[in-house]
Amino acid sequence: MDSILVKGNGALNGVIPIAGAKNACLTLMPATLLSEEPLTLTNAPRLSDIRTMTQLLESLGAEVASLQSGQVLAMSSHAISNHTADYDIVRKMRASILVLGPMLARDGHAIVSLPGGCAIGARPVDLHLQVLEAMGAELDLRDGYVHAKAIGGRLRGAVFDFPFVSVGATENALLAATLAKGTTVLNNAAREPEIVDLARCLRKMGAQIEGEGTSTLTVQGVDRLHGATHPVVTDRIELGTYMLVPAICGGEVECLGGTLDLVGAFAEKLDQAGVSVTETARGLKVSRKNGRVKAVNVTTEPFPGFPTDLQAQMMALLCTADGTSVLEEKIFENRFMHAPELMRMGAKIDVHGGTATVTGVEKLRGAPVMATDLRASVSLILAGLAAEGETVVSRVYHLDRGYERVEEKLMACGAHIERISDRP
Repeated sequence: MDSILVKGNGALNGVIPIAGAKNACLTLMPATLLSEEPLTLTNAPRLSDIRTMTQLLESLGAEVASLQSGQVLAMSSHAISNHTADYDIVRKMRASILVLGPMLARDGHAIVSLPGGCAIGARPVDLHLQVLEAMGAELDLRDGYVHAKAIGGRLRGAVFDFPFVSVGATENALLAATLAKGTTVLNNAAREPEIVDLARCLRKMGAQIEGEGTSTLTVQGVDRLHGATHPVVTDRIELGTYMLVPAICGGEVECLGGTLDLVGAFAEKLDQAGVSVTETARGLKVSRKNGRVKAVNVTTEPFPGFPTDLQAQMMALLCTADGTSVLEEKIFENRFMHAPELMRMGAKIDVHGGTATVTGVEKLRGAPVMATDLRASVSLILAGLAAEGETVVSRVYHLDRGYERVEEKLMACGAHIERISDRP
């Protein structure tokens, strides 16, 4: 199992290209199941999760070609030859549940295993199932699989009020509603950029959608969708992660392809902490304003609030801040598993339930640490960049699910970082 070796060596300077969004691409790929015609995605990230979704789609009968070193995905689903999404694939990644809505909408039936993913809380799929039931799906959960059928052979439009904001359930409902008979209205829908990107892609395929970026989505179902070509939106979580490099290490980094509208709430917190973020013709330029960063309080919220997927990375920064910060996690339970690992590096963190109190120290110390999930893994790398001595981050298979070429991008800015493989 690979590890990452990081040696803290002061300020980092350079340019980092930001990839297409993992969470957007994983949502866009199942859209190929809605049409017999080809769907091509450009600016695709090159990640293990994308390979897993490719494997899943191919198991259902789709053809997926990876072009231009993986940055273009050419997909075609002439027919869905298999309507069962098997546990052996689905268990690897939570986004696999997003094939349920498209298969149900196109052919009226599907069998999908309950999904897996990072161990950051229960994250049940109840809302996915409830909204599909509202659209006329008959569901039976047995032996770890969702057996779904559309009553009458086709989903029908419905009005559904989400009791709380759910990105995944909004995505599944939006995919399914495009081919449902009649009008679907989704209230309290997620507003994330990935939802907006999905709606724009589906509209290119002939879907009739209004309201993306707001809390109400209205979809008028159509009989069929056609092919399209669509660029994947910039990854706002990778963007925010690399914006923290000069914040925690010093120096100046320009993140290519970044825009403030993707990371508004996050950029506001950086500004409060004493980090400068300015837009350029190519992206966002980030640097410290004056010396050590200041403590700030952070509460995770659905978009446009502070993203839960940047909480672990922000904690790494605040471990070195002047003062005491309070981080409140309101999206997922059990998402402070990186805190004990940061404490091994000399951080002062006190966790009580969904709240972590962080008292900044002047310097972290390198140590052997273990990644517990995707975002925790990169938070430990950030901490290692700012620490004295060497940090070895183990179990970095999580990292490869969401960040492409991490070592290469950081080395280009002067970081001392390398991957250690224990493979023979």
